[in-house]
Amino acid sequence: MQGLKQSSAFILAMGIACLQGCAGEAPPAGGEDVGELKAGSPPSEMPADGRGAGPAIAAPCTVHAVTQEDMDKAQPGDVVCEGGQLLAKAKRSRLKITKGGTTDKPIVYNGEGADVDGITVEANNVVVQNYTMVKPKAPGIWAEGDNITLQNNTITNPVNGDGDGIRFFGKNIKILHNTVRGTSNKYGHADCMQTYASDTPASEDILIEANRCEKIDNMCLMAEGPNDGEGDGQGHSHHFTLRNNFCETLKASQAIMMEDIQYATITDNEFAASPTKAIGLAIKSTNATVSGNTVSPDIEYEVGIDKSSRKGYSGPQPGGPP
Repeated sequence: MQGLKQSSAFILAMGIACLQGCAGEAPPAGGEDVGELKAGSPPSEMPADGRGAGPAIAAPCTVHAVTQEDMDKAQPGDVVCEGGQLLAKAKRSRLKITKGGTTDKPIVYNGEGADVDGITVEANNVVVQNYTMVKPKAPGIWAEGDNITLQNNTITNPVNGDGDGIRFFGKNIKILHNTVRGTSNKYGHADCMQTYASDTPASEDILIEANRCEKIDNMCLMAEGPNDGEGDGQGHSHHFTLRNNFCETLKASQAIMMEDIQYATITDNEFAASPTKAIGLAIKSTNATVSGNTVSPDIEYEVGIDKSSRKGYSGPQPGGPP
């Protein structure tokens, strides 16, 4: 698929770049376990459909950080690998990433399969890759900033908070080839991924590609803009691309819900299980494009839409409300 080729090319390019010389805590915030991963062990091979996390992406370390101070000394283009007391602490509490690079030389934080109790990113221009989280404090990853890439991470059975796998906020965020499995609504509305704009920035130019959301109690993506009635009214959330993802929603009425998100493109995804609909478009989520998705026969209709979101819509005939 075109989307898979593009995201794989990005990962390959990132690895080549590294081989050539890559030089405020968020509030942490399923059901039954769906299979424990051995701590510190990334998947041994890429899933057959090419979606989700695979073997660790090679990226030779230029900074070996054993303290938070070591991490904070990283420079643009560095590849940071954690060890010693820093990694031991991150297994008990969240890994905190606060130092970023530049747009052309991001700092790469390379987990090498390390098992951590969640990750909080509050920085611009970073790549976070190759981490394993088993029962992390939710959300497994909190990413707030611009030009952030989350790739090849595995999050299993997040606990507490709302039970989410990934939350993201900012501009030009890429979420590529991650696996989130086993979110549980006993902790709240446990989504694979979520963004909102109340006390956090609106999200713009978002690429979510080739991820696996398996055994998700709530939604694969809950995206709320700043003008959805619950947001802070600051800015706009727009231009989301969701391409070639696997979405398995167990208890929600839809796999993806967009509220006040303009210019969303939702294409070539696979929607499993049996929610009422695959996609909901509501509260002026205008100019959406939907195409090429594979929808389980147990899903009643692919797209639900309200009157305020019909402007500029392109896709299959909506089957009902969002």
